[in-house]
Amino acid sequence: MTNHDIQVSVLGLGEMGGALAAALVAAGHPVTVWNRSPSKADPLVARGARAAATAGDAVRAGRLVIVCLLDDASVREVLEPLADDLAGRTLVNVTTTTPAQSREMAEWADRAGAAYLDGGIMAVPPMIGRPGASVLYSGSADAFHEHRRLLDLWGNSTYFGDDAGLASLYDLALLAGMYVMFAGFAHGAAMVAPAGVTAGEFAAMAAPWLTAMTGAFEGFAAVIDGGDYTVPGQQSLEFSDLTYLVAASADQGVSTEVVAMVQRLVQRQVDAGHGKEGFARIIESIRRPG
Repeated sequence: MTNHDIQVSVLGLGEMGGALAAALVAAGHPVTVWNRSPSKADPLVARGARAAATAGDAVRAGRLVIVCLLDDASVREVLEPLADDLAGRTLVNVTTTTPAQSREMAEWADRAGAAYLDGGIMAVPPMIGRPGASVLYSGSADAFHEHRRLLDLWGNSTYFGDDAGLASLYDLALLAGMYVMFAGFAHGAAMVAPAGVTAGEFAAMAAPWLTAMTGAFEGFAAVIDGGDYTVPGQQSLEFSDLTYLVAASADQGVSTEVVAMVQRLVQRQVDAGHGKEGFARIIESIRRPG
């Protein structure tokens, strides 16, 4: 059986689910689609997909079943009544879930007789099928390798092993970095706004600066992995004190929540007697909260 002979079903046609299905249709795969709001299937049907009247019809139509719904609860609501229909099929769940939820779903799928692959999509819908998109996977190795060519239509595929929760763990850990960075940008934009600086003007300066600063990740990682925060060449925690940054934010009339959070992580280590050690040591404040 060639890759293009595999009958694929996609459950969930929100912006992301629709983008995933569209990429499969464009590549010539036979695709059946289902969504609670049937009209969302119309653009895909116009391109060659087949619409299923029910989720059960969609599952029964596909050997490979892709699920992209709102959350874990919606996945269970849709799939649990269809356990008998999933036997012998491969289930790829790219709905954002916690690692624990991913592992529970893998166990449920195994009891239903389905191979299970969990996915974390590191892209926004317009990026699907374009350079820069990637999808993280964990779960059934056989399922991943069997369908790798199809999965690569969405973006670069990375497999993290048979622990179904690992893709979700990486996904959420990467999103943690992204959201904190976005919050930092928003804080900076709020700080300069009273001075008449637009967010666009600030972004023009912030983007290259933050891009350059990501080059420090490898150095931080080496220190953290080595466990020695006294190695030469680091910016000390004492030097990293954010008192002036917090004060300037307050003077500008903006919330200090974002920068005060970082200051608390720094101060906790300084108070514990580690002020001369490197900034990377804040990870100890994160690992051992309180």
